[in-house]
Amino acid sequence: MALHSDEEFLKIYHRHVDTVYRICFSFMKNSSDTEDMVQETFLKLLSSGKRFESENHEKAWLIVTASNACKDVLKHWWRKNQDIADCEALAAPFEVDGILSAVLNLPDDYKTAVFLYYYEGYSTPEIAKMLDCPQSTVRSRLARARKLLKKEVLPQ
Repeated sequence: MALHSDEEFLKIYHRHVDTVYRICFSFMKNSSDTEDMVQETFLKLLSSGKRFESENHEKAWLIVTASNACKDVLKHWWRKNQDIADCEALAAPFEVDGILSAVLNLPDDYKTAVFLYYYEGYSTPEIAKMLDCPQSTVRSRLARARKLLKKEVLPQ
């Protein structure tokens, strides 16, 4: 049973839809699948009836839920067997700069850490709590991601 009123749910949605969209796009890389995952994330919120201590806790829950939903879809067997040519028609024309493109190509764990740290402004202790891992793991992921990005973005 959902504990959110329509008005309360809409406020949460409008407050965080852009962030959830960016998280989902970083995984899905096309607008159609991204929109599906955004919808899935907010449906999970609606059906969970979850109450939050603060807007930051609300945002953190949505980020982790969106990331997990995207990872689940991407690791599904039918997704792995899809021909990439079948998906090209779904991709909306979307320009990304070199740095964003490099971030989107990072492994999922690194991409999530980079997004939360640089784009959302969370600290490493906050990210560690959200991802349920040690702070040292978050710092390692960020360091490794920076190395990969440096190789990718800076000319040799």
